Amino acid sequence: MNSKKYILYFIVVLSSFCSFAQEKFTLSGTIIDASSNESLIGVNVVLPSLKTGVTTNEYGFFSITVPKGIYTVQVSYLGFQTLEESIDLNQNTIRNFKLVGNETILKEVIITDNKTKIDIKKPEMSVNKLSISAIKKMPVVLGEVDVLKSILLLPGVTNAGEGASGFNVRGGGADQNLILLDEATIFNSSHVFGFFSVFNPDAIKDLKLYKGGIPARYGGRASSVLDIYQKDGNSKEFHVNGGIGLISSRILAEGPLVKDKGSFLIGGRSSYAHLFLKLSEEQKDNSAYFYDLNTKLSYKLNPNNNLYLSGYFGRDVFSLNDSFTNIYGNATLNLRWNHLFSEKLFSNLSLIYSDYYYGLDLDFVGFKWDSGIKNYNVKYDFKNYISNKFKLNYGLNAIYYEFNPGTIRPSNENSGINFDQLDKKYAFEPALYLNADHEISNKIALSYGLRYSMFYRLGQSTVNIYENNNPVLFDPELQIYEKATPISSQFYGKNKVIKNYNYLEPRLSIAYQINDEQSVKASYNRMVQYLQLISNTSSPTPLDVWTPSDNFIKPQIADQVALGYFKNFKDDMYSLEVETYYKEVQNRLDYIDGADLIANKAIEQIILNGQLRSYGLEILFRKNEGRLNGWISYTLSRSEQQTPGRTPLETGINNGQWYNSVYDKLHNIAVTSSYNLNDKWSFGANFALQTGQPVTYPTGQYEYLGIVVPSYGLRNENRLPAYHHLDLAATLTPTKNKNREWKGEWVFSIYNVYNRRNAASINFRQNADTGNNEAVRTSIFGMVPAVSYNFKF
Repeated sequence: MNSKKYILYFIVVLSSFCSFAQEKFTLSGTIIDASSNESLIGVNVVLPSLKTGVTTNEYGFFSITVPKGIYTVQVSYLGFQTLEESIDLNQNTIRNFKLVGNETILKEVIITDNKTKIDIKKPEMSVNKLSISAIKKMPVVLGEVDVLKSILLLPGVTNAGEGASGFNVRGGGADQNLILLDEATIFNSSHVFGFFSVFNPDAIKDLKLYKGGIPARYGGRASSVLDIYQKDGNSKEFHVNGGIGLISSRILAEGPLVKDKGSFLIGGRSSYAHLFLKLSEEQKDNSAYFYDLNTKLSYKLNPNNNLYLSGYFGRDVFSLNDSFTNIYGNATLNLRWNHLFSEKLFSNLSLIYSDYYYGLDLDFVGFKWDSGIKNYNVKYDFKNYISNKFKLNYGLNAIYYEFNPGTIRPSNENSGINFDQLDKKYAFEPALYLNADHEISNKIALSYGLRYSMFYRLGQSTVNIYENNNPVLFDPELQIYEKATPISSQFYGKNKVIKNYNYLEPRLSIAYQINDEQSVKASYNRMVQYLQLISNTSSPTPLDVWTPSDNFIKPQIADQVALGYFKNFKDDMYSLEVETYYKEVQNRLDYIDGADLIANKAIEQIILNGQLRSYGLEILFRKNEGRLNGWISYTLSRSEQQTPGRTPLETGINNGQWYNSVYDKLHNIAVTSSYNLNDKWSFGANFALQTGQPVTYPTGQYEYLGIVVPSYGLRNENRLPAYHHLDLAATLTPTKNKNREWKGEWVFSIYNVYNRRNAASINFRQNADTGNNEAVRTSIFGMVPAVSYNFKF
């Protein structure tokens, strides 16, 4: 045998040895709650000897690939007992784990987001998670547990005022938040004009808010993503739980369709405060209430295939003296198929329908108004666990939109109102994405990806044509904006492309682990928003109209960078998160003075394309364990808008200078805590303080035809008074709960303990005696005590 043969033989033997030495196998499976078979999201599956691990995805699935060997697998999740099991990994192994809760009674352990070492290492940042058990212990207005109100206690998140709907993230508008319930888009997240959220807390399993570093699978909004998943339902036993409050009640039932294979969940809520109005002679013809319904069916076809059908339906009804009736709400439906191609490739196919409806019946003027937005969405997502250090997420989705700006119908034959349909608008938004989670070394981890989004504004509709393609004119002498008159129009047939856009949206996050207790992280993401909310209020209202980007309304393009420092100390009892960010948004809509948004067939005549920027510092300090736990958050931030002139003679809004947006809150402090005194009593407290909302006040007045008219200054150069309140709650769990099927608890709460009269708005009116204009503060809530009873059997 010559030397070449020896060398070849050596290489073959060495490669075989190396192959054997590096032989790897995959451990995969799902993690479920032992009491209900409910899949658990974000469970830590760790191999301590290798100092490596993974977390379960949105459907409780995990996959980890390591060299052949015998390992101790540690499975841990908040509120559950940690499980340890020895596994001889000598082949690809499927192992499902069942976790047992720390408590089996209604009162749950309250531990908030205990950051484990593996979380320190992950490049995920600008993300907040809240446990439903923690949310249920927070004191809230009118005694109703509220998912949206709870996230207002997080850094970088503010509201638009007392009783206002929606929320603002890092200086962005409420319309820039993508709100998902089981992957379906929720366009209006509030009941009763912001007093309640549309989310039944009993039906919610997981809540995650992305403020930055947003993964490539999400798109369509410029500011944040609130991703909420409903519970699957108990496939082992039938249970009912709910709550009875002073103005609303809720009930939820869940149980097996086929034991250990299929389950159902159905829950409903309704308010009944309007019934008390009937007792008043003055208010008996007025009404304001809401109701909603959550449903879900889950079925395990076999170990590799699962089906889910989930839905939501909600409505608000507001009427005044039988002459004014307002009905609005969301409806969603989602059919999902989970398929496991192999121990390393997980997929989810979703068919989603979402509908937001707004109806208005004005009997005193004789017409009915209907408007809304529908979308049909197909999503196919894949997660490929290529190796323990490299994972790929990729997929596609396509959304078809139908916009109804308004349909006017006569309410009776004698009203004199003619039927009128504003042109319906249609659009198509397909997208592809690819995202990688890559562990470069023991200290450096990356998450990077790219989203390619497209948007097609489609017919059937008529598009106005203007001279110089300019629908808004500026009068340099009067220094005012005016509507341009169309010179002609063009009709586009059904599904004909009116305008199309396409953008690449890069995403990048990086984490550097300084040691086992601390790390620094950085992120960049670009988000493109093709849908615009036409509104001249700082808070979404039911009458707000969504419209697609077109020839005149350009997509919003948001670029955000963030840098953060994260630390756990004293055996993870405490954690500290510090982040700073800078965000720019192109093509943020602004409005000319005196803009009329309702039933406007040429909305392009009253809007201008401006830009928005925001920047800030966020600090979050948590206590994660013990009888007393909670967090303190502080945000120092700015949010500014600019709409410069388009020509040298045009001044723009506020003389083309940067001015405070309506979402600007310089200081935002929130403190929340809970204390478990004993098995019977637990207590909770919230304190919130934020800078007043920017507004525009009159700077003078003049008289015209005997009427004193206020004269306004620059836009948003004034502010409402500072907003703050303190809330307290106490929960009583009777000791007899332990020995019976029926388990209950009493929750006593006081919202706004010291009766702060926060200003929802300040309006100006003419004083009847002096003739001068005067300021009038409108406050919604003073001190509000409440009591509710929660039960489970």
